[in-house]
Amino acid sequence: MSTRERKPRKAWFKRKFFWFFLVFILFLFINNSSYLAKEGTGAPSLLAHRGLAQTFHMEGITDETCTAERIYSPEHPYLENTIASMHAAFDAGADVVELDVQPTKDGQFVIFHDWTLGCRTNGEGVTRDFSLAELQKLDIGYNYTADGGKTYPFRGKGIGMMPSLPEVLQTFPDRSLLIHIKSNDPTEGEQLANYLSTLPKERLATLTVYGGDKPIESLHQIMPEMRVMSKATLKSCLIPYIAVGWSGYVPQACEKTQLHIPDQIAPWLWGWPNRFMERMEQNHTNVILVAGSGDVSSGFDSVDDLSRIPPGFSGWIWTNRIDRIGPVIQSK
Repeated sequence: MSTRERKPRKAWFKRKFFWFFLVFILFLFINNSSYLAKEGTGAPSLLAHRGLAQTFHMEGITDETCTAERIYSPEHPYLENTIASMHAAFDAGADVVELDVQPTKDGQFVIFHDWTLGCRTNGEGVTRDFSLAELQKLDIGYNYTADGGKTYPFRGKGIGMMPSLPEVLQTFPDRSLLIHIKSNDPTEGEQLANYLSTLPKERLATLTVYGGDKPIESLHQIMPEMRVMSKATLKSCLIPYIAVGWSGYVPQACEKTQLHIPDQIAPWLWGWPNRFMERMEQNHTNVILVAGSGDVSSGFDSVDDLSRIPPGFSGWIWTNRIDRIGPVIQSK
């Protein structure tokens, strides 16, 4: 066969490949375009981290940092993880309040952030080594300071303010709560599952649990109907979605779960924001947008931060300053 005869075939193949590639790119655009997806209506929902809490500067923060020793000058009288702070958060416009749970020596759960007591309270030792009654005698505001220890504005004001989990659920019987297991102990997940299993189905529908991989896995084995999230569940959804989501396929791991998406990473998700949200909503999955890279509990805490929220975003946004953000969102 002569060279002259082979050339048309090669040119035909190139043209075919070109049109195939062009159609594929067009498919990617149409299938993942937010412009062609239904835009959310109304304002985003608000998730108040630890209720209405004292905030602190984030420079150099690690898992070992005592944040009570670096708070900003107080602008309100509330301490995190208290019933008063949760009331204030809901009153300011929160749709969900996040809270931290710790197990006690006598098989209860208290609402408290730290593994140990020394950072915030007038107690010492590991939180789970004390009974509920002993923990509720402590002053949870004892060590908060905004000036390096010169003054302690909450000392004496936090006595008896560490609530139990049943107290919170009874106080807010129809409110949505995000429960944070602070450890990676699988027995803590089992213990929490055994308690939550006693609640009515309607109440469980208002609750989500997140935390370490091991306790979340053990809880979900006991309560597969419970909405949960951990780093493992997040990866099991998002990694395959990033691989094949361009096709419109949503992995089974993305069904009825919760996703915390840093706003610096979100634009890399197929169909972000409207098409992605549409797909997750169809699979009964909650999407929480957090600020920054997701390394720390950064939130949308100022009016300027809200400019980074995509127009029509229909999920939840994470905030540490519900007192600032709630009124702005409600006014829209």
